[in-house]
Amino acid sequence: MHVVPDTSVVIDGRVSATIEDGQFEGATISVPEAVVAELEAQANDGIETGWDGLEELQRLADLADEGVIDLEYVGERPSAIERGHASEGEIDALIRDLAEELDATFLTSDIVQAEVAKAKGLDVEHVSPEVREVGTLTVENYFDEATMSVHLKTDTVPMAKRGELGEMRYEKIADEPLDEETMDEYAREIVDGAKEAPGGFIELSEPGMKIVQFRDYRIAIGRPPFSDGIEITAVRPIAQTNIEDYENAAELKDRLLERQRGVLISGAPGAGKSTFAQAVARFISEHDYAVKTMEKPRDLQVGPEITQYTELGGEMAKTADALLMVRPDYTIYDEVRKTDDFEVFADMRLAGVGMIGVVHATRPIDALQRLVGRVELGMIPQVVDTVVYIEAGEVETVYDVRTEVKVPAGLTEEDLARPVIQVTNFETGEPEYEIYTFNRQVVTVPLKDEEGGPGSESGVDRIAKQEIEREIRSVARGYVDVQLKGQDRAVVYVEEDDISSVIGKGGGRITDIENRLGIDIDVRTHDENPHYGTGGAGGETGADGGGGSTAGQMVQPEITSRHIVIPVDGNHGETVEVQADSDYLFTATVSRGGEIQVSRGSAIAEELERAIDRKAPITVVPS
Repeated sequence: MHVVPDTSVVIDGRVSATIEDGQFEGATISVPEAVVAELEAQANDGIETGWDGLEELQRLADLADEGVIDLEYVGERPSAIERGHASEGEIDALIRDLAEELDATFLTSDIVQAEVAKAKGLDVEHVSPEVREVGTLTVENYFDEATMSVHLKTDTVPMAKRGELGEMRYEKIADEPLDEETMDEYAREIVDGAKEAPGGFIELSEPGMKIVQFRDYRIAIGRPPFSDGIEITAVRPIAQTNIEDYENAAELKDRLLERQRGVLISGAPGAGKSTFAQAVARFISEHDYAVKTMEKPRDLQVGPEITQYTELGGEMAKTADALLMVRPDYTIYDEVRKTDDFEVFADMRLAGVGMIGVVHATRPIDALQRLVGRVELGMIPQVVDTVVYIEAGEVETVYDVRTEVKVPAGLTEEDLARPVIQVTNFETGEPEYEIYTFNRQVVTVPLKDEEGGPGSESGVDRIAKQEIEREIRSVARGYVDVQLKGQDRAVVYVEEDDISSVIGKGGGRITDIENRLGIDIDVRTHDENPHYGTGGAGGETGADGGGGSTAGQMVQPEITSRHIVIPVDGNHGETVEVQADSDYLFTATVSRGGEIQVSRGSAIAEELERAIDRKAPITVVPS
């Protein structure tokens, strides 16, 4: 009796199982070289099924050595073109042709292969893949009630993140490192379990990386050459919350239910963003809204009434197209990171779907700023009207986002009114940021003093100074110093040679700049600046000046083609601070030759050159 198995039944391990059941005992098993080539290619690409198939071939060799069967390899290896068209059935056709040529029984666990072979008149034996009950994975034994994630790697001691949200500790959970054989065994068990368990599936399968969902666990398996060793990271949610558990819950609930919203849930990794998103998903689903998710990989823990979608054809844009046919009231998008993600999020929101996106951000405003440049500025409030910032598992900040036509804060001219995105603290009702176009660029201006120190500049002041300096530098060749004298007036100090260029014929050039910026500008020379060449605060500097700075040595730097050389009298081999106008520039060590060299082109050199250009006193102070 001749039996020709195809690739599917070899991978499933059902050839040896059928022989051991006695059905093909004493038969000649003719393995096509096409099967071997396909398994070899998969194994070389790091695909588990290739290794599973090669192990089955070894079991058949052992059975042949024991005299249970005769084993032979038949046919020719497929060409590269035939292997490239394997998904179109080229390899399957070669295997069927061999079975027909040998007048053999064709053994397969692929129902499509079986039906095609029957249609061609072959003697077909179809065996269903063995389905076994999957119990507990070995990696699950590393978890306890407080464990969020387990991190295993070849030749490394197992580690885990344990604790409460916001107070996670990364700690050892074993004494000995894991060897490669053990890690390989764990990885295969996880993949097999995902294939066979009702609550498991393979989310992503690429050479060197697999992402598996097994019940409540999301497990990533990395292999060389993608990683430098076998690595397994298993994550499990440890907290399930309700929206009532958070502050501002009543206001947030009303906001989510009054109409479909555009919401960004932001925070640092591990802050509890996904936990909050899950709570929101359950809440709106319980209030008669149709809720879906878009995830890659699928990570959120939600009830069966909420369908979780991943990429369709490798693109979230196609998933969005499909979702618009499903007509959800709300879609949870986890995670929004790339430009394509923001474009899909915006497209669905503008189509009328309520959107809740999960984004990484270290400050509440950063989540909104990630839309700038990706979504037209005027459309941002229509795309996102609420920002929720999560920190240590709590709702730290909620922003309301809306558009107003007004004069931006800090400007006074009525003709400077424009659309302004106002970001307001949801709890206090106070505006905290404004986003608008200023002189052809988008600026985000904090309305409160972020520095917190007395005399520090406001965000509007900083933006205004930068814009004035940029405009003047476009026509001046020398050093430019800008000092604001109020919300609508500034004094600009330039080199005497630049006065005519900045003012222009009949004052036309400076008038154009004033009109663009909405600020009156008084142009003067540096000699008229009362702080020019001093410590910058009206007092003198130096050893006896009483300006509050540490006594130091005044020096005269020399600029060469490659370096700025600072000669120092004494302090050889010592560490010193270099200051300009009593402001710290950098720390350096004086050479034995009595000098400090700074390579031109570096950030330090550029700052030092600017200080030299404005004739600021350069001082060397012992550190």
